[in-house]
Amino acid sequence: MTDRPFEQPYKQIHPALQLLIFIGVFMLVLFIGNLIGAGIAIAVYGLKAVMDIGQLNLTSPHATNVLWILQIAGTTFPIFAAPVLFAYVIVKEPRDYIKPTFRFPWGLLLLIFAIMFISNPAIEFLSNLNQKMVLPPWLKWMRESEDNAQKVMEIMLQMKTIWQVIADVLVVGLLTAIVEEFMFRGVIQTIFVRWTKNTHVAIWVTAILFSAFHVEFFGFLPRLLLGVLFGYFVAWSGSIWPAVWAHFLNNGAAVVATYLFEHKVIKVNPDDQHLFSTAGYLFSFLIMLLLLFIYRKIAIEKKQIPEY
Repeated sequence: MTDRPFEQPYKQIHPALQLLIFIGVFMLVLFIGNLIGAGIAIAVYGLKAVMDIGQLNLTSPHATNVLWILQIAGTTFPIFAAPVLFAYVIVKEPRDYIKPTFRFPWGLLLLIFAIMFISNPAIEFLSNLNQKMVLPPWLKWMRESEDNAQKVMEIMLQMKTIWQVIADVLVVGLLTAIVEEFMFRGVIQTIFVRWTKNTHVAIWVTAILFSAFHVEFFGFLPRLLLGVLFGYFVAWSGSIWPAVWAHFLNNGAAVVATYLFEHKVIKVNPDDQHLFSTAGYLFSFLIMLLLLFIYRKIAIEKKQIPEY
């Protein structure tokens, strides 16, 4: 008989119920985070500044600061808090549900750098394919929603100094990578692995949810590919950090490229989706698959070595 009969009350609950519990936890902390964010913004900049953001009046003098407060408190914090609470407090299995271990071959990080670099043409191909999607009239709100989100992001990524670049790389690049990977490749992917008993299915389902979560349907396919890559990085290595590194490289590179283009250091617009040829797309997919095969071989061989 155990001395701690109530230590892990959710461990034997079906993964489907675990998913529902996690969604409930996330919705709760999302609500709390938005209340906190709105409260801070109102206290510092006034109710009108927050109302302007709600009405997408982005010309407000405090628009950028209010947007960042609402983003961090209302989105970034809940995405971090929900998986941490679920893994450490509810199921009490952080090693399995977040996978924070650093015990993986660090050479994989170099491979990931190469994979993320070579995947750019493949991502562009999927993005162009996605842009050809024709929406019926009753779904035109999707395009309007994405256009509004793009305007908001442009305001938030206005970088006049190198210190603003560093801050945006740390927040948009690193912090976002950590919290989203904890939530998706950590908790959600683990739940689906236990539910479906199939790692591949779990990775793809999680990647679909990850892409849909961003509510950017004209960027759904490229983000789906990224989600699949991140999922395999975690599944094969047994650690969340390779996916965090890959996610950081993707987001951080976008921030730096935006800054360089805005200040005319580079001529290539990071939003331009017509940089590569058909041969480039094919080459990208083939080399990416080869590098993934090498990644899998190294990661799995390391996991099979007994740890003393």
